[in-house]
Amino acid sequence: MSLPPNFNILNSNKDTKLFAAGQTIFSAGEVGEEMYYIKSGEVDIILDGKLLITLGAGHIFGEMALIDDKIRYANAIAKTDSEVVAVTEKYFNFLIQEHPYFALNVMRVLADRLRKQTHS
Repeated sequence: MSLPPNFNILNSNKDTKLFAAGQTIFSAGEVGEEMYYIKSGEVDIILDGKLLITLGAGHIFGEMALIDDKIRYANAIAKTDSEVVAVTEKYFNFLIQEHPYFALNVMRVLADRLRKQTHS
């Protein structure tokens, strides 16, 4: 897996959540009010019982719910004990407006994931 884009701006956020290995972070079909940045640990993204990707420290997930219809399309499960930063839609929109590189990095993540899905 390639290195994640730089989301260091989220490292200083104090709104962290801890998840034990095997704990569900969110489930498909739920309304998504936050995206997440992984400070430590690993998170599996699972769709229809199939592992799509395992993400580690420095990666984001759950961003699609803030961009489109707010409905989660997959499950996010902590693979290991994990510490994540919860980013609300309000803060997400602030970051996009005030830090254009943040928006560019989110677009890069989405493009990379789309490319991998298309070529798998």
